This record gives sequence, C-alpha cells and structure tokens, in this order.
Amino acid sequence: METFYFIPSLFFLVLSLKLLFGARRRKLNLPPSPTRPFPVIGHLPLLKLPLHRTFLSLSKSLDGASIFSLRLGTRLVFVVSSHSVAEECFTKNDIVLANRPEFIVGKYIGYNSSTMVSAAYGDSWRNLRRIGTIEIFSSFRLNSFLSIRKDEIRRLIFSLSKNSQQEYAKVEMRTLFMNLTINNILRMVAGKRFYGDETEDDDEARHVRQLIAEVAVSSGAGNVADYFPILRWITSYEKQVKELAGRIDELLQSLVDEKRGEKVKGNTMIDHLLSLQETQPGYYTDVIIKGIILVMIIAGTDTSGGTLEWAMANLLNHPEVLKKARTEIEEQIGSDRLIEEQDIVKLPYLQNILSETLRLYPVVPMLLPHMASEDCIVAGYDVPRGTMVMVNAWAFHRDPNTWEEPEKFKPERFEKEGEDKKMLTFGMGRRACPGSGLAQRLVTLALGSLVQCFDWERADEKYVDMTETEKGTIMRKSTPLKAMCRARPIVHKILDASCS
Repeated sequence: METFYFIPSLFFLVLSLKLLFGARRRKLNLPPSPTRPFPVIGHLPLLKLPLHRTFLSLSKSLDGASIFSLRLGTRLVFVVSSHSVAEECFTKNDIVLANRPEFIVGKYIGYNSSTMVSAAYGDSWRNLRRIGTIEIFSSFRLNSFLSIRKDEIRRLIFSLSKNSQQEYAKVEMRTLFMNLTINNILRMVAGKRFYGDETEDDDEARHVRQLIAEVAVSSGAGNVADYFPILRWITSYEKQVKELAGRIDELLQSLVDEKRGEKVKGNTMIDHLLSLQETQPGYYTDVIIKGIILVMIIAGTDTSGGTLEWAMANLLNHPEVLKKARTEIEEQIGSDRLIEEQDIVKLPYLQNILSETLRLYPVVPMLLPHMASEDCIVAGYDVPRGTMVMVNAWAFHRDPNTWEEPEKFKPERFEKEGEDKKMLTFGMGRRACPGSGLAQRLVTLALGSLVQCFDWERADEKYVDMTETEKGTIMRKSTPLKAMCRARPIVHKILDASCS
C-alpha cells in the first residue's frame, strides 16, 4: 500500500521539479547581437566614441535592427534605434522602464542616487518630480525669472557689439553661450553671476566653471568600473569621483548657507526651497535642496549652450535660412524693439529652425539610460529584470524611413503638422525632461535676438565644420564655433536707450 502512494508521489515530484527548473532554463528571446560576446568583458571592445554613431553602425550591421542587445561586463544592455520601439518602451512599458541603472557617479555626486535624474522610481522620485513640476518649472515660476533671461541676453548682445559697431569682428561663440546659460541658471538658483568680464579674474568664478566642466564630463552611461565591479578596487576612478563629489557638495552647501544667512529673503530657487524647508523640514533637507540645484545646473547649462552653438553653425552654413528668419522677425516684430518672449508664438519659422537643429544635432544624442524593474516585452523580445535600456535618439532623428532627406538642414519640414512628434529630444514618459520649457524659452529668445541684432558671416570661405564630439552625455561641436558679426542699427538704438 505504501508503494502505491509512493510511486505517484514521486512522479508528481519529478514532474514539478522539471516544470520549475525547465521554466528557469527557458531560453530568452533576446534581440540580436552584433557578435558573440567575449568572455567576461562581453561587447565592450566594440564601443568607440561617439557612442551614437557606433550604435547606429552596429544597428546597420544587423540589417537595420530597431533594437539590439549587448553584454557589457556584468550588465545586459538593449539599444533602441527606432522611434516606434522607443515609443513602446515609454508608453506600454513606461512604469517598468522608469528606473535608472546605478552608477558610481550617481552614488557620490548624485547624493546616493537621490536626485530627480538618478533616483529609483518610487515615492521619493514622485515627490521630486512634483517639486520640479510645481515649484521649479511651472509657468508661474518660469515667468518670475523672465527678467533674468532678458538681462542675460542683453548682456550677450552688448558683449558682441563691443567691437562690431562699424565693421565685422571675429567672435568665439561657445564661451559667450556658456556665459549666457550658466549665469541664467545660477541667477535663478542663487542670485549670483559667475561668468563674464566682471568675474574673469575671480577665483570663485573660475572654481565654479571648473567644477561644472568636470561633472559634465563625468556624467553619462558610466565608467568601465560600473560594468566590472572588481575594477572599483583596482582603479582610482571611484576615489576620483568621490573627491569631485566632495568639492561639488562644498560649493552647493555654501550657496545654501549663504542664502540661509541672509536677513532679507530673495526670489531665488534656494530662497523658495528654504521657505519650504521651514514648513516641512523632514523632507526638504539640505541634501534634497542641493540635489535639485545640482540637476538644474548640470542639465540646464551645457545643453542649452550646445543647442545655441549648433543652431548658429547651421545658420552660418545656410545663409538663406538666416535671411528668411530675419525677414520673419522684421515683418512680425519690426526693428524698433528687441524680441520679447511673448513674441515667439508669432515666429514659427524661428521655432522650426530650433526644431531642425534639435533633430539633426540633439545635444543629448543618447537619452539617459533606463533600467527594467521587472521582466517585460519590447518589440516582441524578452527584457529581463535589471536590463539597461539605451535609446539612440540621434539615430532615428536621421532615419530615412521617417524623414525626407534626413541629412539636410531643412526647417521647412516642420511646417507639416505633427512632424515634431517624431522627435524625442527631451525624452518621453515619466522620465521626460521637466526643464524642456525653460530650455526652449531661453534658446529661442536668444537665437532670435542674435538674428535680429547682428549680421553674420562665416569666419572664412569654408563651411563651418559640423563634426561632433561626445563627452559625458553631451554632444558638442568638435571645435568651438567662430563667426564674423556686425551690429545692426537696432543695437545702436538699444545702446542709446540704455545710456539715456
């Protein structure tokens, strides 16, 4: 009798174990890979800068695969190269892919990955996103800083006009654009200017510039040590990042303490966040405030400055586009006053120039990486939990199946309704960039002001070199833009009015 019960029991046990471990051994349906991974290091030897071009080349080697997989050390990485697959990622699978992979930079510089950019998806991130949406990037808050944007653009105009009142003068644009964008953010955040002629010899200004540059280079999809944990004990990378994080924190804490010690409260972001700290000290800690400031500085400086540089380079290479933009401004605004922010809606061609610039030269060509918090399916492929997903926006912004003559600079293409929906310049879904409104306001107004106030020519007869370089997450021109500019009559009116 015992044998009678033992045999079926053994049968069901064997069957259960087979089903259990058989399911675990199920071969995953992963996207294609360019080659078999090397032992231990995986596909790392294939990666060369700039990454967006390397990833497009790998996609083409796989017959134009819209998604492919790489094994980078201990991490499984999927690279998305089409708009439709990216859309599936951030609509159908938006919650699952709302996490960020953990990197050494995020741990130390990002306050243990607690900033709006690096925080894991959950209650803390939702609170940070709410703060960003309501307290920082709302229309009301952005409007309250309009005077800063106008003043910094006027300073840019005056700087360019110093040596170009009567004849053309050669100017280096990258530094001027950096002055504009960083001063705009730092005045919003702390009420202080750190760039410009009056701070050229100031030690504090040089210190701030250096720190911002170092953090920008350190950001991105991680260091090799992020993919091989053992290297954290062998190389000095983690030690260097930790040291940089200490210097950044010292700067940010000094800005917070300076504002906290002021008797008369101002209208800066830090002032506002400190007032919230008084009512909710348990949440609005100094670490939360410093994390918010850090994200604003890093995300709002090189990106806007880089976009302006690419836009001006395109206009210099396409003088017919520049002429058309100026004609639009003269017809809609006139030549007696500077463009105002509220005028931008009347300048669709100027907006199309910016859209075309962002299409061809997105300053963040690879969107910030995402990570799957659970198993999911994308484009029919298995995405195991913990997979890192990278989106090559640069690739599908130039996809010939999506765009007519994709390599050409043609702002007119955006006269067709819905064309802008084909781009993912600022991301999509829950992790889309919350500061896109601020960036577009500043860049469009600055670009329009430069077109309105100056005549522009290339520095020589050659076309401007549009070769790019990639450092951190940012795509910049490989050589800083130089141009010839001459002040137009409207600048004289502005100067005369400011002196009277």
